[in-house]
Amino acid sequence: MSSPTPRMVPLAPPYPPEIQDQFDRIMRGAPPLVLFRVMAGHTRAWDKFRAGGLLDPGPLSLRAREIVIDRTCALNRCEYEWSVHVAIFAAPAALTEEEVRATVQGDATSSCWSPAEQALIAAVDALHHRATFTDEEFAALSAHYDEAQILEIMLLCGFYRTVSYLANGLKLPLEEKAARFPVYV
Repeated sequence: MSSPTPRMVPLAPPYPPEIQDQFDRIMRGAPPLVLFRVMAGHTRAWDKFRAGGLLDPGPLSLRAREIVIDRTCALNRCEYEWSVHVAIFAAPAALTEEEVRATVQGDATSSCWSPAEQALIAAVDALHHRATFTDEEFAALSAHYDEAQILEIMLLCGFYRTVSYLANGLKLPLEEKAARFPVYV
């Protein structure tokens, strides 16, 4: 199976020193992702993209953050970003194989999720499909997450929808060591 050819050419090494420094900070010694190499070729877009990043320790646990990101990317059929996050963060976030699969093939009623995680999945789904919550959905989310966490959930959904637009719209090839969407059965 061949990888798609990206619609914009990623930067190739050697990178300008300021870009190399940014890659080093973000990637912590790993080679930069194709998405980052494409974005870094466009200063304004790269600066805005990096400013919107939400991978720092925020008000959500790593597990909750990754459930939001994985579900958002799955709903947007963005295998590129979903696969990067699963490969890097699924184990540290203690996501089981069943839970990872459920981010793509399940829903808020999947038995693998705790009640708090079911509310989280329902919130991601609501934002994806309607860009809002019903009063009941917001109440369910509020039963498990405080205001700062709810804002973070919304910001993550919006940011990773944008990332999905970028990765899908640019036809980025999957990273070599990234996970793959589960096969539907």
